Amino acid sequence: MRVLMLGWEFPPYKSGGLGTACYDLTKGLSNQDVQVTFVMPKTPEGANAEFVKLVGANQLTGDITINFFSTLLQPYMTPEQYDAEYTYHTSKQPSDKELYGANMYAEIERYKAAICNIIKTEPFDIIHAHDWMTYEAGVLAKELSGKPLVIHLHATEGDRTAGHPNTWIAEKEAYGFTQADRIIANSNWTKSNIMKEYSVNAEKINVVHWGIRQDNPAYRLRFRSALNKKDKIVLSLGRITIQKGIDYLVRAAAHVVKHVPNVKFVIVGKGDKLGEIIGLVSDLGLSDKFIFPGWLKGAEVHQAFQMADVFVMPSVSEPFGLVALESLKNNTPIIISKQSGASEVVQNALKVDFWDVHALADKLVGVLKYPQLHEILQKRSYLEAFSFDLDTPAKKCIEIYESVLAKREAKL
Repeated sequence: MRVLMLGWEFPPYKSGGLGTACYDLTKGLSNQDVQVTFVMPKTPEGANAEFVKLVGANQLTGDITINFFSTLLQPYMTPEQYDAEYTYHTSKQPSDKELYGANMYAEIERYKAAICNIIKTEPFDIIHAHDWMTYEAGVLAKELSGKPLVIHLHATEGDRTAGHPNTWIAEKEAYGFTQADRIIANSNWTKSNIMKEYSVNAEKINVVHWGIRQDNPAYRLRFRSALNKKDKIVLSLGRITIQKGIDYLVRAAAHVVKHVPNVKFVIVGKGDKLGEIIGLVSDLGLSDKFIFPGWLKGAEVHQAFQMADVFVMPSVSEPFGLVALESLKNNTPIIISKQSGASEVVQNALKVDFWDVHALADKLVGVLKYPQLHEILQKRSYLEAFSFDLDTPAKKCIEIYESVLAKREAKL
């Protein structure tokens, strides 16, 4: 089977979990002898995956505008944030403005236009498009080729914005849902959001939970054994946005420090709520207890996991939460919100409602103060991590492909 996959991220060019998820899915599909051509706006320098054919849309169009703007547009940007990035770059290079266009809207159109050339040169049986940025391109590929379209949603716009969606992005999502032959959601949480926000029939949506790459050499760093630290470390990692609920972790920390004075909270990542979170930390008198290192990359991320005594994912709404599985694999116990896809599949985790600050604080104190509880969680969760492989989600996707293709054949 041959899949034309459309996505905005692929390591090393990625800004979050979407790129990792695409990498892992294509690797899993390759293990099942599925040939994947992965199309992104620009093939990043250093990108090399033996199991997938990477194609940059700029290579096929010869259009430097795609090359330029693909370095700006990220999956979780709003149009306003994108325009701000554009203004920053073009104020430094004023001659670029006329050549490159003015905003995010144009970038989506350029990516879609490149598909016209791609479908002429790349053989495929089915189209698989990831998230709203690629849905229009996926629909166009379907119309021009006559091949079926499966779209994959990693988070709804309403989910990302805590119920205040950008209308333009929401329309892109709605269009994709309407035109797709089948929808893949990364959790039942995401599926319910699609149904609630867009009135999509449940039978059109299949849930495929994520797995992780078991052979990632970073899991063998053994960074923990080299540590000689006096402080207990609480780690949280991800985009610092309203969706991620870091403010609830900060409020819980105010209670934790009363019982565990030698604790430090490491908040890895950046986002539009970073300044607000730092302000809250200061207001609560916790500045000496929090560290904000910004983004970490590659092995640094796994070192952070291995440095921590516990990982916390306090998300208000988390479509899945791949970092939770990565923490387990790094032998670090986790506390996650019940409002997450990961909570549907992970058994050996402490789970709380995101808003229950006191329950979160109690669980943190328990894990940090009582070695026996920490040890039991650590051992059991690490063993459970081996059950989350790449082949299982890949096989589920293949079943979906085969179902869609069979339905199409029946109509012909």
